[in-house]
Amino acid sequence: MLQHAVIATLGLTFAITVAKAEGPVDVAPTGALRVAVAVGPAASAFWTTRDPSTGKPRGVTVELARAAADKLHVPLQLVEYQSSDEIAAASSKDVWDLSFMPADVKREAFVDQGPAYVAYMSGYLIRAGSVIRSVADVDRAGMRVGCIEGTSTSRTVEKSLKQAKLTKFVKPEEAAELIGKGQLDALAMGMGALEDLSRKLPGTKVLDEVIQSTGVVVVVPKGKAVAKAWAARFLDEAKVDGTVRRALDGNGFTGDKIAP
Repeated sequence: MLQHAVIATLGLTFAITVAKAEGPVDVAPTGALRVAVAVGPAASAFWTTRDPSTGKPRGVTVELARAAADKLHVPLQLVEYQSSDEIAAASSKDVWDLSFMPADVKREAFVDQGPAYVAYMSGYLIRAGSVIRSVADVDRAGMRVGCIEGTSTSRTVEKSLKQAKLTKFVKPEEAAELIGKGQLDALAMGMGALEDLSRKLPGTKVLDEVIQSTGVVVVVPKGKAVAKAWAARFLDEAKVDGTVRRALDGNGFTGDKIAP
């Protein structure tokens, strides 16, 4: 009984300590909230694109980053990357404080994952004039398939393809350019980004079949317990108070459902 009481007391003391310590200095120690974002050629609930007038990233995660910085009453600093794996790999370098990315087991070694704000489904964009009609048609000899290196989608595609030739692109813009020119038969990415890309590339189409489904979660660098608790609470509140819904709707993703 005494042992249980001591454990309970220690647990309560830790909780009180975390509650007292949790604040701007613990989440944004440099005085600005540094939020890592992935910038690509097409927008989604995860991917940001460049604003043609300012050259700065814009999108759902940027809106959520702004809301988080406002919550802490600190300036926002966006830190740009080309993929979610790049973001995760930089987590130990003290260059970002908060980010959002598709949940992935491999990244658990680098980041602590919080709750999801939206479901994230991946599929294939098919080049104009292609005879591909289904996911099964993609994995055939002679087919040229692209994906973005450092994404959970790329790992799924690499495991599933047996006959098609797979090329991983570090720069998403390069993959988008090649499928637009018909030099790739299929491109694997998140559905939202593919639909946005399809609108920009006449004749291309997105297959209905989903090849991967996960959730886009809030993350902090590994071992930041106080920051993780704050980020989880921020995102849960953002889902309830309409912040997430406004970010999705304002960027054209009115059909995306908020994660429970």
